Amino acid sequence: MAGRQLSGLDVAFLCLDGEKSPMHMGAVAVFAPARTIAPDRLAALLADRAAKLPRLRERVTPSLLPPGSAYWSEDPRFDARRHVQVRELDGRCTEDALAEHAAHWLEEPLDLRRPPWQLRLVTGLPDGRFALLVKLHHAFTDGAGAFAVAAGLLDELPVTATLLAATGRPAPPRSPLTLLKDTIGEAGENLGIASAVLRAARPYPVSPLAAPESATRRLGLVRLDLADFRTIRAAHGGTANDVLLAVLAGALRRWLADQGRRPTVRPLRALVPVSTRGRDGGTAGNQLSGYLCELPVHLEDPVERLHAVRRSMNRNKAAGPLAGAGAVPVLAGRLPAPVHRLATRFAGQAAGLLFDTVVTNVPLPKLDLTLDGAPLREVYPLVPLASRHAVGIAAALFGESVHIGLQANGAAVADTGSLRDAVLKSAAELCERSL
Repeated sequence: MAGRQLSGLDVAFLCLDGEKSPMHMGAVAVFAPARTIAPDRLAALLADRAAKLPRLRERVTPSLLPPGSAYWSEDPRFDARRHVQVRELDGRCTEDALAEHAAHWLEEPLDLRRPPWQLRLVTGLPDGRFALLVKLHHAFTDGAGAFAVAAGLLDELPVTATLLAATGRPAPPRSPLTLLKDTIGEAGENLGIASAVLRAARPYPVSPLAAPESATRRLGLVRLDLADFRTIRAAHGGTANDVLLAVLAGALRRWLADQGRRPTVRPLRALVPVSTRGRDGGTAGNQLSGYLCELPVHLEDPVERLHAVRRSMNRNKAAGPLAGAGAVPVLAGRLPAPVHRLATRFAGQAAGLLFDTVVTNVPLPKLDLTLDGAPLREVYPLVPLASRHAVGIAAALFGESVHIGLQANGAAVADTGSLRDAVLKSAAELCERSL
């Protein structure tokens, strides 16, 4: 019996997947146990918890009707232990070594014949800490949905069952009249999004963040003080996401200059994914739209950059998440599977005409999260790297820090150290101008 069908957007992520462009999300989560852990016992605990989550037992199964479509079905040979690995690093391991280890692991595509996820427990970090590396295919869910599933692997909280139930809830049925009205309304929205995409496509020279296709990845892990974000917002207004985008604009400006490339005379453009999930968590799968935000790397003054970002994001919010070229995920979700099988790979190659990088802010709840009693101290999300893009950026506000995961194309970026330093310096510069 067929299970839940993949949406058009879910199928699109499958079509974009390739050896040099794996479409899995990731995370590096660092825990600080109070006692020495037994890695094999902890891995067995993770496998046991994963085995109890129905979503993690599902794999993609192709369907004949409609052509090119697929659905989720339980893997009859599922063994959670095959999805959980253990690795020990040298006890003198630094954060850079953890990032390098995670980058090599992230390069490996997921086996789509099995449930598309993997965990790796990494021990041997300083002060007895350990890391949990997470890899989950984007066809499975978006960032918000991924956290809801991952919560089932952590120590149970009262909210855990609610999160898991919400992500597995089927979409409510629509009456024929509602379906007709929605179809007519969606047709108009689709035309508007498609027209906006054509208008937004840029016949510019090659982007300074363009890169050759490569299966090699580099990672950078950056932690900023959330108190600095509050200081900046108090002085200049805007949201925490506005501040993040302004900091990243300054970092990319500085990084390009360090690479011997002059900051461009025009802004870079970021695709900023926007969750369309309701407060109840919505259904499983991807529920995304997006905004295109101009990153003003051409402006020298950090405060002017922040104001420019705010203006760009305010225009996006005024238009709403179902309008504009950034809403291309919505359009993808409404296209039938055969269209994605024929055209999505080509569209992915042309992504640079629309945006230069992806910047996503993954929402995390303000909870004290633990694994086998060990408190979660750091969590760095990682966004899939779009084809021919040099850098993809993900961030999460957790505790009193802003955790930023930088994923870079290894053929274009030999070392993420300079980019990581540029993020730190850009944040410090903007904070100094806010005191």
